[in-house]
Amino acid sequence: MAKNYYDILGVSKTASDDEIKKAYRSLAKKYHPDLNQNDPTAAEKLKEVNEAYEVLSDKTKRSNYDNYGDPNGAGASFGGGGFSGGNPFGDFGGFEDIISNMFGGSFGGRGYSRRNMAQDGADIAVNMNLTFVEAAYGAKKNINLYRNETCEACHGTGAKAGSGVVTCSKCNGTGTITSVQNTMLGRMRTQSVCPDCGGTGKIIKEKCPECSGVGVKRVNRNIEVNIPGGVDNDQVLILRGQGEAGSNGGEAGDMQIVIKVAPHKTLKRQGNNVYAEVPITFTEAILGTKIQVGGINETLTVTVPEFTQTGDKITVKGKGVKIYNRNGYGDLIVTVVVELPKNLDRAQKLLIEKLNDDVKLSQYTKKKQYQDKI
Repeated sequence: MAKNYYDILGVSKTASDDEIKKAYRSLAKKYHPDLNQNDPTAAEKLKEVNEAYEVLSDKTKRSNYDNYGDPNGAGASFGGGGFSGGNPFGDFGGFEDIISNMFGGSFGGRGYSRRNMAQDGADIAVNMNLTFVEAAYGAKKNINLYRNETCEACHGTGAKAGSGVVTCSKCNGTGTITSVQNTMLGRMRTQSVCPDCGGTGKIIKEKCPECSGVGVKRVNRNIEVNIPGGVDNDQVLILRGQGEAGSNGGEAGDMQIVIKVAPHKTLKRQGNNVYAEVPITFTEAILGTKIQVGGINETLTVTVPEFTQTGDKITVKGKGVKIYNRNGYGDLIVTVVVELPKNLDRAQKLLIEKLNDDVKLSQYTKKKQYQDKI
């Protein structure tokens, strides 16, 4: 056995279809070229992953592979001159079926799409603008958007109520037509979209008038979202199943809400704590006082002890941002900035001079330490 497809996907030989599909989705997204532009090996790894999934997701091929070591069955490697296993010319097969909607389009110039397979819907990204207060404490917000939803009239089948959906007789429900050509390299098999069913594998006798046979409709929705307190700028919230509708039984995509927080007039945030710089007069610093400090959404009275210095910090417990997905709040940290007057009249200067004469050097801790050193 040239390749171990189970090892390539990282699953056991007894893995279920769901386990194989989950492993494939993870690896296909991991090695997608859009996410690995600086990794020249990603495309080759992706091709191996795709080849493994093409075999293990097909019951017949998987059985042949398990029993004979070849997805085409016993003796498939002899006498034909063709290629067995995966397509060596870069056809990424089932990759598009599962991953294309994650990236909003098809991949790599593939010539056909196996549309009859279940496809999950695309994710929707939405920017959510919040005030500082809304981000700190949480809020209810409305999102208005257009998205694809499963047609309620036909429940996604695309067929008018009462009419039938039958398996395409030309492709036997596979959605693709295989043709074989003899070339100088041997027999080569190519696949193309079935012209009768358009790749769905099904023929709709009478199309649903609500969705014109597509199975999904473009709908305008107003969605109310509970934004939890404690979210921060550029944080992404995921709403499962609120993206575009899937097709052929695929799951709906997710909604990715990208948080954008407006700055506060006087506060800066770091984690769950908020910081404020508050100026006080030099007399307030000497004598001590009570000052008014603007909090997140309230004005707080904070006590400044006497002999406070510039840069001293006062912590107000529990007046910060709500801790995300937990109980409790951060703190408000007030940094004091002692401000000197820009000018004094003669009488005021005399008072300051008298004070300066009365206060001894030993009462200035830092100045005395410096003087002692020099």
